[in-house]
Amino acid sequence: MNVTGATPETIGQVRQELREWLSESGVRARRFARDPLAELRRWVDSSGFDYPVSMVVLVDLMMFAIGTIAYAERVAAGYFPGGLPLAALLIIIMTGPPCVIFDFPPRPVLLATLAMVAVALFLIQPVPLDVAPLVLIVITGEIAAITRAAVGTAVGLAMFAELVFFGSIGHVDGLAFTWFSLGILFGWFTGQLLNYQRRYLYQERDYQHIRALQAAGEERRRIAREVHDVIAHSLSVTLLHVTAARHALQTDRDVDEAVDALADAERLGRQAMADIRRTVGLLDGHPASLRPEPGLDDIQDLVSDFVRAGMTIDFRTTGDPAQVSAGLGLAVYRICQESLANIAKHAPGAQAQVRIMLHARHIDLTVTNTLPTGAVARPGRGMGISGMRQRLAVLGGTLTAGVEDDGWLVRARIPTTGQLPCIAAAEHGLRSVLSSMTNRPQEGV
Repeated sequence: MNVTGATPETIGQVRQELREWLSESGVRARRFARDPLAELRRWVDSSGFDYPVSMVVLVDLMMFAIGTIAYAERVAAGYFPGGLPLAALLIIIMTGPPCVIFDFPPRPVLLATLAMVAVALFLIQPVPLDVAPLVLIVITGEIAAITRAAVGTAVGLAMFAELVFFGSIGHVDGLAFTWFSLGILFGWFTGQLLNYQRRYLYQERDYQHIRALQAAGEERRRIAREVHDVIAHSLSVTLLHVTAARHALQTDRDVDEAVDALADAERLGRQAMADIRRTVGLLDGHPASLRPEPGLDDIQDLVSDFVRAGMTIDFRTTGDPAQVSAGLGLAVYRICQESLANIAKHAPGAQAQVRIMLHARHIDLTVTNTLPTGAVARPGRGMGISGMRQRLAVLGGTLTAGVEDDGWLVRARIPTTGQLPCIAAAEHGLRSVLSSMTNRPQEGV
């Protein structure tokens, strides 16, 4: 920086920033005096290295203990206690709490420079059984744990070069030189292991974030299918009832029949609202009700709703429903619901046929209807058929839909062998318990 070209405004700004930094450092020093661990934890969190505070405290204590022992060795050897050893001890202390108080980030170059200077000041005055080179081992491991492999390797080589220099001038004897050299290599290797572990932790966090996003997307699609099935069925049947009521009032002036149709429409509307609230309640993780999801036992009521609304449906089921789990029963119910809602919407007045065959290894479901005169079968663009296919794909089933023998056919096959008997029994028992809880009169109401 060219100081001669600095303006008074620039100098004033620098002074202001310096005063603010000193003021903030004073606040951090007071906080550190009150609660050192809390302030150290804040500093570690701001560094972004994701190491536990206990590890940082252990490294600082090791550095301080080594520096203190090295200083005491030189005092015992007769060196002047206020000279180079004391300066080296102060430099080692600067790598700990002062970095927290002055909010210095753990820069590898700064840490390596301070450590090498401190060790150099110690080794200028050699003593027997010197512990000062242990600082080089600790700093090598610390830097290798927080920086790239190339930087950590360069720092390790610099530490080894310093050790070689003082060994060449006789301030580190041969046996100690060998052990300290191996110690630097061990410190570098340990730091690299910690660094790789930290990087794998970041990678696993990224993978978990991706998996969470995928799971959230799949859950949103599942809830969208549920809401679509509920709304499509409810609106279709409700509109049929409203149409029947209007027809009764316009043609026969039969108020009683119109009132019955409107009452059924109101009942179905309330039921649809309850189903929508329960389904949307899954978004915040707090379902609004303990009411179980519909299953095979509820398909008869579903067909009856459409029949009362004016549709002609021939419904038959064969096989033992006890072997069907709650998840498979819900899938069959939703496919029947969507298929009948599509018939009411796209083929009014058609005759429908529903067949459910429960086999030992799979479930066959067929829903057929006649096509009204002049109607053209067109592939839908909504979520109906695609939603049914997605629902069955999760269970390993298949679905075909299209024109067959002058009518429309929906055929689904769902395997049941993927469910273990114990799991199916547990699901059936859980559903029975929830049904009994729902049907039990509430006390205190």
